[in-house]
Amino acid sequence: MKLSKKKKQIREELEGTSLIKLSEALPIAKKFSSKKFDESLDISVVLGIDAKKSDQQIRGVISLPKMPEKKIKIAVFADGKDADDAKKSGADIVGSDDLIEKVKSGEINFDKCISTPQMMVKVSVLGQILGPKGLMPNPKLGTVSGDIVDAIKKVRSGQIEYKTDKAGIVHASIGKVSFSDDDLIKNTNFFLNELKNKKPESSKGIFLKKIFINTTMGPGLQVDPSSAM
Repeated sequence: MKLSKKKKQIREELEGTSLIKLSEALPIAKKFSSKKFDESLDISVVLGIDAKKSDQQIRGVISLPKMPEKKIKIAVFADGKDADDAKKSGADIVGSDDLIEKVKSGEINFDKCISTPQMMVKVSVLGQILGPKGLMPNPKLGTVSGDIVDAIKKVRSGQIEYKTDKAGIVHASIGKVSFSDDDLIKNTNFFLNELKNKKPESSKGIFLKKIFINTTMGPGLQVDPSSAM
């Protein structure tokens, strides 16, 4: 990808720089963003874990202090009173066996999916369909819940999912380039504290080893961990 004159100048200024303070890295990252669309501001955190050990894998969902305004379509697998509650709470699609059959036939016109624990016995057959799309309800992500009203509220308010990859790195979006630096700092620190609280007991030594931030189309900037949180 050919760099503009401005971006080349920014890169030249960064040459020889290793760690950057969070408060300085955010405005620099924004300079690499495109003016054609509101890029995401992403974070990658190298954790001090052995990703091969199941007890050290980290996964969860979190609602950041500042979230992008986004209209999402929510489907709920429920019946009886739970189905009624889901409809009253603003779920876009509510069903049980009928909704399962629609998904089987390839009718997937929703962005998030929630299920009651009782319905998961039947919904489990959709694993190969919804799983690869990241839509399978999961209790660890709060999308399998006995409190449908609360689950819908949390999903609707905006949540990000995160989990460690095979290299023990967590990737997540912490906002948009259009966010203020203060909001992005708050989101970043909130997310890093969330990770710290998830540190496995079997993980020894430094937990948050390296932190990188970047815009969708920009390069990764290594942040000094001591400048965050």
